Amino acid sequence: MIIFVKLLLVHLLGDFLFQPTSWVLDKERKVHRSLYLYLHTLLHGVMAFIVVGKANFIGYAVALALSHGFIDFIKLRFQKETTKRNWFIVDQLLHLGILVLIAFWYGNISLDFTLIGEQVWVLATALILLSKPTSILIKNIISIWTPESKTEKPDTSLQNAGNYIGILERLFVFYFVITGHLEAIGFLLAAKSIFRFGDLKEAKDRKLTEYVLIGTLLSFGIAFVVGLLYNYALYFLKMA
Repeated sequence: MIIFVKLLLVHLLGDFLFQPTSWVLDKERKVHRSLYLYLHTLLHGVMAFIVVGKANFIGYAVALALSHGFIDFIKLRFQKETTKRNWFIVDQLLHLGILVLIAFWYGNISLDFTLIGEQVWVLATALILLSKPTSILIKNIISIWTPESKTEKPDTSLQNAGNYIGILERLFVFYFVITGHLEAIGFLLAAKSIFRFGDLKEAKDRKLTEYVLIGTLLSFGIAFVVGLLYNYALYFLKMA
């Protein structure tokens, strides 16, 4: 475990703190012809070897450096201006995956899939349910109401922001329920109400206010019920 933490520290230092913007721009412009690509790769290997501090880690440090450089090259080679965000996410996930593999490989740790008990499956099901499926469910329920704005102002909200906010708030409520912090749900609801108050006041549309309230209460209510069902499911699993 500590090996992975050390390697993660190296990754954070090498990819973010010790990589100037000038290096990034030069790599994006020249790709494999950029000296900074190879310097960046070398830096990761050297830092990994120093931070781990074991002589027998040198081979793993070389493997880490080469894999890091190759992943960066693939990203630089195929990313475009419109796909930078996607490639950044893929790049970081691949790097983290390599760190996990090296940590397990170096520590001779084997994965025991029998440790994945029934609780994990219940938790995974609850989390998936609270994401897009619940968003679609709520959207269909409240589709019978279509509030009309009294103004012709263009929509300035972020794309799909409402959907992501709903998913995050449900995950928060779910966590508060399963950990027994029900008072935090009230705080979350109050915080959201404060943030939405300005928009609703400016719109001066009662239908819009009611529409938002119905959606919010449905979202919180479903998350609350799923949290309760999760706790009951764990109780019955322990009793079985």
